[in-house]
Amino acid sequence: MSAIATSERARTAIELGESHFREFKSALEGEPGKKKKRPIKDIATNIAQTLVAFANADGGELLVGVEDSGEVTGLEGFSQSEIELLKEASVTRVHKDTPLPTVRKTLVSLDSHNVLYFSVAKSVEYVHVTSDGRCLQRRDLESVPVSSEAVQFDRREIQSREYDRKFVDGVSADDLDLGLVRIVADQVLKGMSVEKCLQYLELGEYGLSQLSLSQLKLRKAALLLFAKSPAKWHPRVQIRILKIDGDELGTGEGYNAISDTTINGNIITLVEDAWEALRPHLVHTKFDKSARFEQKSIYPELACREALLNAIAHRDYSEEGRGIEVFIYSNRLEIKNPGSLLSSIRLEDIVNQKGAHQSRNTYISRVLRELGYMRELGEGMRRIYELMHRNELAPPVLKSSSDGFTITLTHRPLYSGKDLLWLSQFEQFDLDREQKAIILLGQEARVFSAQEIWDAVGIVDTEHYRKLMSGLVKLDILKSQISKDEARKLAAKKKIPNKQFPRFEISLPKSGSTSVKAQKADISDSTHTLFISNLSFEATRSEVFDIMTSFGTVANIHFPLSKGRSKGYCLVEFESSSVAKALLASATPISLRDRNLVIRTATPRKSD
Repeated sequence: MSAIATSERARTAIELGESHFREFKSALEGEPGKKKKRPIKDIATNIAQTLVAFANADGGELLVGVEDSGEVTGLEGFSQSEIELLKEASVTRVHKDTPLPTVRKTLVSLDSHNVLYFSVAKSVEYVHVTSDGRCLQRRDLESVPVSSEAVQFDRREIQSREYDRKFVDGVSADDLDLGLVRIVADQVLKGMSVEKCLQYLELGEYGLSQLSLSQLKLRKAALLLFAKSPAKWHPRVQIRILKIDGDELGTGEGYNAISDTTINGNIITLVEDAWEALRPHLVHTKFDKSARFEQKSIYPELACREALLNAIAHRDYSEEGRGIEVFIYSNRLEIKNPGSLLSSIRLEDIVNQKGAHQSRNTYISRVLRELGYMRELGEGMRRIYELMHRNELAPPVLKSSSDGFTITLTHRPLYSGKDLLWLSQFEQFDLDREQKAIILLGQEARVFSAQEIWDAVGIVDTEHYRKLMSGLVKLDILKSQISKDEARKLAAKKKIPNKQFPRFEISLPKSGSTSVKAQKADISDSTHTLFISNLSFEATRSEVFDIMTSFGTVANIHFPLSKGRSKGYCLVEFESSSVAKALLASATPISLRDRNLVIRTATPRKSD
């Protein structure tokens, strides 16, 4: 057992809240003020189901006697024999042919209440089922039924899944960058010690009589994440970045790599260092319309960062002879990482953006998620698809083979040649993706319905629809072939909903339209841009983007860095001035990394 007090571990779990790795179960039921004991059988069933789900996924902790909100209500009125029955649920209510790996189970006292604490590791030996034959797996905040086949994996996969969790002989805390561990400890819980952090994240463990930091047994995950000299423990904790002159990599005399850079380091430093090395390759410099040099992104930065992080978190580290490779061709960006997809994850599910809910490297993924680099499992790949679509680029191409997993991003437009020819006639308006989706409905003088607009754009809000339509009407592009009243009558005759009756058409722009001037005036309005200060130096562009997009559409973020870290401020440009004004007028503080952001209108630079 770990030397960290179970009660402290339980308190930390409550502080962090429910997640993919933590679940709370109440032992009471009924209305507030009139709660009573839940039936023992029901609680025991909940315990078995949750532990089975954790073991079939990435392991986790269960606290019985705690509400979903984190309120400790305890096991009031439960006898000692009843508590023992609950403890034994991890055995008696799990199928005897699929016993759980070692389950920690302890009765702890929290806020004068008794709480049952359970923890179970990820299993690599069985696909676990409950005594009544239910197979469940943890997926984000839920324990969901799955088929046993979905959890099966072969022996090679067992080795890859076990790799980061194995304890390493001949290693001590002196082999770790303890300064880096302290930073992570503060992220998990302010003031947490290095020892407790390593234990809480299950990266280290003491023997029964060993209590000093130098005697802490460490897993491979701890070395991969924090080692001073990671190459001593793994020869390929690295990312190789090759810039290729052309669309294919040549060999011999035809070798056409312009640059070949290898980034080494533990995973925590590799995340930032590899990104800083890759980022300059994602832009190109060209003349703008005013004959000035400008840098333009070839790929969406956030999509590339997500893809790189996905490779670092989910590569097969048991393949020690290979590292992650990034190939930057003229027409595409390929990121290859050792290890095929887990057998429980289907490539078509990722392509269809259903999400993937399991990680090969449990402990590595957990640390990256606790630090905020990763979101809930499966969200990263969905985000890549979303970002490529938002930037009007073709979706990523995924390939999984015994040789590894590859994600390819291209700067090929989302539209066909025919679509581009049609859209080129509207270039003067600088239309956004949603407006273009509507205009494409009107190719070849086609008349379309309101429902088709909703479906093409993915509208879910009436006000959004009205605003979008109004913008195109003002540009004199969108017109009604017949009136709304007439359409209503004709729809009634056809016995179809009004929304499905075709009545809209696209009109080619007239020569000399003045609408462009009005659009440019709106875009250049300085009230759209806000100056954000009091940022933590550890804050990231992605974090700011996520917060600001919850208020409205973000057009751009200027996020200056110094030696890879935030300078403490940034500029955020919103597409709508109303969003910027609402943020300025809001009395509710916006917090990031325990700091309240200071927000004011950006002051435009004076022209020379």
